[in-house]
Amino acid sequence: MAKRILIIEDDEDILQVLETVLEYNDFTVKGLSRTDDILKSVSEYNPDLVLTDYLLSGTNGGKICQQIKGNKDTCHIPVILISAYPELASSLGNFGFDAFITKPFDINMLVRKINQLLGHHQH
Repeated sequence: MAKRILIIEDDEDILQVLETVLEYNDFTVKGLSRTDDILKSVSEYNPDLVLTDYLLSGTNGGKICQQIKGNKDTCHIPVILISAYPELASSLGNFGFDAFITKPFDINMLVRKINQLLGHHQH
């Protein structure tokens, strides 16, 4: 069964590329440009992994990650934080994310990281 990935990214172009590439790599993907209640979004979609941008309108990916990791029902879900501003995210501390990827990123490296976090082995 395909692994489910929830993407939160407010740049529509990046969101579309991520959805297309991840679907091509046999993932089931749901993309959101924003979420006001990440725990509700996670419980409705039940993803195997969450991929979130750091800078989002309304909230930030660090807070999203903290909410997922701080909840006993969702803390097991791997979270990848992506940002064009790595020094910003690192200066604010570790939000509990499982991986941090800097934009612009190599899409193959991102897919490898997702597979690694989900326990898949690529040949």
